Amino acid sequence: MNDKSLETYWPIKSMREADVYFYLEAIQEYLPDNRVRVAGHGEMLMLGGYSYLGLNGHPAINEAAQHAIEKYGTGAHGARMLAGTLEIHCELEAKIAKFKKTEDAAIFTSGLVANISTIACLMRRHDTVICDKLNHASIVDGCQLSGAKLVRFRHNDMEHLEECLKDPTHPGKRLVIVDAVFSMDGDIIDLPTVSRLCREHGAMLMVDEAHATGTVGATGHGIEEHFGLPSDAVDIKMGTLSKAIPSIGGYIAGSHKLIEFLHHQSRGFIYSGVLPPSAVAASLAALEVIEKEPQRVSRLHENQRYFAQRLRETGFSYGHSQTMIFPIMVGEDWPAYQLARSCQRRGVYVQAIPHPVVPKGMARLRAAVSASHSREDLDFCIDVLRASAEEVGGIL
Repeated sequence: MNDKSLETYWPIKSMREADVYFYLEAIQEYLPDNRVRVAGHGEMLMLGGYSYLGLNGHPAINEAAQHAIEKYGTGAHGARMLAGTLEIHCELEAKIAKFKKTEDAAIFTSGLVANISTIACLMRRHDTVICDKLNHASIVDGCQLSGAKLVRFRHNDMEHLEECLKDPTHPGKRLVIVDAVFSMDGDIIDLPTVSRLCREHGAMLMVDEAHATGTVGATGHGIEEHFGLPSDAVDIKMGTLSKAIPSIGGYIAGSHKLIEFLHHQSRGFIYSGVLPPSAVAASLAALEVIEKEPQRVSRLHENQRYFAQRLRETGFSYGHSQTMIFPIMVGEDWPAYQLARSCQRRGVYVQAIPHPVVPKGMARLRAAVSASHSREDLDFCIDVLRASAEEVGGIL
């Protein structure tokens, strides 16, 4: 692939020449009150990050990470199956299982690795994976790596899902996989119906709660809590430790049998280096903070309702979002780049999401509110979005 064809996929050169390229900008410092200092841009209000509960820098979490370094050092002596399992890894897996109300859990080096390696481990040729069309790319990658037949149903369309489950041409074991919260749209899967259909048609169910852990449900315990479903409504529960939880890693929670199988068969578990002790300790402490400080979840829900109201009043479209993620819909890629860059110049850190990350003609800004935003912060963001939209034109 030559430079010209690369530019067709992502017009980096043209964006830089027009001064609308803002990706990979280095954050120099995390400041109080949801501010960041960005190299070459100064202080900015963060509206594009994943610290949904404002836990990054929490004193108890920082202290736990520092103590883990003092006790274990900065790494371990090998892969988990050999010399790399520390007591703290086992503690985190037990804590996640308790948090998600499952028998056991396995931790991975990232959410992407958790998805890819779990799907590829469980499914084989002559099996079928049935996915929501807007599932995360890591889910699609795992399906392709597994060799299983991949069937995609229309986004959150339960009638189409039922048709797929009834189709006699879909062979072998069947696994339905859905995101809990869709990361580019902010809407929530219809889990009660998905779970019921899986039970009725003998399919396993896996749910990716990367953006739901800590944010969805009255106390942040996830999508089952949100819908008031029993803890066994989902067979395979996946989540990350790098969003509401300010660390790194991914997890799979489920039955003892499932986790034992993944521990001994999943390539992403067996052949990856281990999570560093500091990251594991930070995740443990963060889960404890979420349970001890439920007001953070309440504050997040209040802020997302307020921001949605202000967006509606101002005339912005944000799709069908039900969560803290707001797709500020623009349409074509270039106006989205321009809108984002105008916001950035006015001191709001928010990014444009173009095709092929989202369908063509549905480019947007991905705004995400946090429990740590004040009302004044959110009002400032609305004022900046309005002024920037008027500058670009054709958006409101």
